[in-house]
Amino acid sequence: MTICFDTNVILDGVLQRTPYQQAATGLIHAVERGDLTGQLCATTVTTVYYFVQKRYDGPAARTDVRDLLQLFDVAPVHRASLERAAESDFQDYEDAVLHSAARTAGANGIVTRNTADFSAASLSVYTPTELLTILDHRRE
Repeated sequence: MTICFDTNVILDGVLQRTPYQQAATGLIHAVERGDLTGQLCATTVTTVYYFVQKRYDGPAARTDVRDLLQLFDVAPVHRASLERAAESDFQDYEDAVLHSAARTAGANGIVTRNTADFSAASLSVYTPTELLTILDHRRE
């Protein structure tokens, strides 16, 4: 199963944002174990860098980005993805871009804390807790 991680889930794990950190970290560990293939939208990588360097510093942000790039595949953002996003029924353009890039890159679903933002999605959409439960059932 290939899952594209919404930016909020990655930031929850990297920045240790409570009360969301535990589920986000659990999913990142699932990617490390190979229980699922994790994907990041290219725009997520730059956003993570921005927020980590704001909280800590540039070297910490570079380290976090390198670590994420070692672990996750990247769903590229191309002109066609941006155009599809602009023509979609999504209310939020960033979410539309993530969805479009994930579809193009072959994701099976998206994990996000804001499932309502993905009501126009053609991919399956999970909360972090839902996805962890699915993964736990698969491992049993």
